[in-house]
Amino acid sequence: MSGIQGRAHCSIAPPDLLGWLAVKGNPQQREAAVRALATSAAIRSQRAVMGHLGRRLNLHAGALMGSVAGTGERLSVYDNQKQGRPFLPGVLVRDWQKPPVQDEAVNQAYDGSNDTYEFYRDIYGRNSLDNAGMELLSSVHYGVAFDNAFWDGAQMVYGDGSGRIFQVGGLTRSVDVIAHELTHGVTEFTAGLVYSKQSGALNESFSDVFGSLVKQYSLNQTAAEANWLVGEGILVPGIGKALRSMLHPGTANSGDRQPADMEHFVELPDDNDPRNDNGGVHINSGIPNRAFALAAIAMGGHAWEKAGRIWYQVLTTRLRPNTQFNAAAQATVDVAGSLFGSTEQDAVHQAWQEVGVLP
Repeated sequence: MSGIQGRAHCSIAPPDLLGWLAVKGNPQQREAAVRALATSAAIRSQRAVMGHLGRRLNLHAGALMGSVAGTGERLSVYDNQKQGRPFLPGVLVRDWQKPPVQDEAVNQAYDGSNDTYEFYRDIYGRNSLDNAGMELLSSVHYGVAFDNAFWDGAQMVYGDGSGRIFQVGGLTRSVDVIAHELTHGVTEFTAGLVYSKQSGALNESFSDVFGSLVKQYSLNQTAAEANWLVGEGILVPGIGKALRSMLHPGTANSGDRQPADMEHFVELPDDNDPRNDNGGVHINSGIPNRAFALAAIAMGGHAWEKAGRIWYQVLTTRLRPNTQFNAAAQATVDVAGSLFGSTEQDAVHQAWQEVGVLP
């Protein structure tokens, strides 16, 4: 199924957090947040145009963005040299199977992309994001002290961080951030979840799920051992410990307003106000996030072995662009039964019951 309908500017920095900092932060944080929001808004406008053209022409985003030209290998990393959108992807600095370079951001982007590629290949038999060997392109040093990283529909882009919101160098240091953003590409090529309200929150949640699984896999952690934090240690300490907590939504940082269950679901409009977060896509994703973490812990062992396999099959074969929480939850219950059996099916059902999505 084509994911063309699900295209969006998917960034790791929750716009509601940036919006909150733009109002409530200290003067340095307010300035950095406004700059990040302005840059992100410009990118979203470009993506909206590309998405519209793509739907009209039935083309993938990469075909519409002529500036993106890869090397034809598994992955490559470019230096944007702080020049922003007109200079994407930038200057090639590390090609596939080339040795590390002096620039640590380049090496981190390279390793994180490769870790994500190998995780999907080795665990789920997927051949890159599109399952057809798509090259993973990354650009580092995007813009000046840009406090964000994003998948733009064709490549990964990383800012350096300002040291006011994100730690300098933090956005390439976190493998779960890299895997989260690249998983938006998997979603684009499969379910195509529309980036708005519940379907958008599912889009974000699946990225958190597989971002967390790549991190756990790299650390060889069981579901019980994992801390289930996404983007741990990349925010400046005064803001918080992570971007999100999958197991305990709403506790990761001072601007975290993720609900843990449907009783506290946040109804928001999908308008141009970043505080409303496309109808709460980064906010309400806490509900399916917690369901996954609870199911994985209940099933035991490594989360990628059972819970991850269930969620991967649902994402790639069972969802539609406008799927809502209830339908996604029921699909995971059904797939758990067909892949494993009643014990795993009960664990998944109980997890969704605990967060109030299923009766």
